Amino acid sequence: MRLKDKVVLVTAAGQGIARASALAMAAEGATVWATDLNSALLREIEGTPNIRTAVLDVLDKEAIVATAERVGAVDALFNCAGYVHAGSILEASDQDFAFAMSLNVQSHFWMIQALLPAMLDRGTGSIINMASVASSVRGLPNRCVYGISKAAVIGLTKSVAADYVGKGIRCNAICPGTVDTPSLADRINAFPDPVEARRQFIARQPMGRLAKAEEIAPLVVFLAS
Repeated sequence: MRLKDKVVLVTAAGQGIARASALAMAAEGATVWATDLNSALLREIEGTPNIRTAVLDVLDKEAIVATAERVGAVDALFNCAGYVHAGSILEASDQDFAFAMSLNVQSHFWMIQALLPAMLDRGTGSIINMASVASSVRGLPNRCVYGISKAAVIGLTKSVAADYVGKGIRCNAICPGTVDTPSLADRINAFPDPVEARRQFIARQPMGRLAKAEEIAPLVVFLAS
């Protein structure tokens, strides 16, 4: 087991990539703190071997600090909480921009601030941030606010990596394309014609299909190991 005796904290672990990753890391022997704002989703994975759950609002800095104190030192942090705003710059409000930056970037910033000191005390740790191909990697149509926020995640990742790689801390970002998750399903179902919307999403994928959350999880396991 690649993660035996490791302790990992995952945000937004109630569904999607974070949930698949939490379960995969637990299967590899890690003690995984699966956190999410939605307690009902967490209850679905309670009782899974090596999984511990905690309700956490990553937009609440005090709650993050309290959770960090409860959990203690971790070997790996997977920041996966996020929000996808659809639209161009002219279709984005100040509120859309502020919310995306708060959830997609500031929550990562706060989580790292809360958990990094204990990693430094131990001289080892892995921080994994969820970015996207829609970022500084590529500009994609109708993903203006989302792309800005994920570009910021990449910048945050590079900065933390540069500052702490010499102190035993690794910081990496994952930049997937479109992944078939409950979040994506919600966005697709919001279209007037969900069937056509899903067809268009698939048509944009070079491999001819959507990725699966379970295909991203092994990369998270590797980076945490």
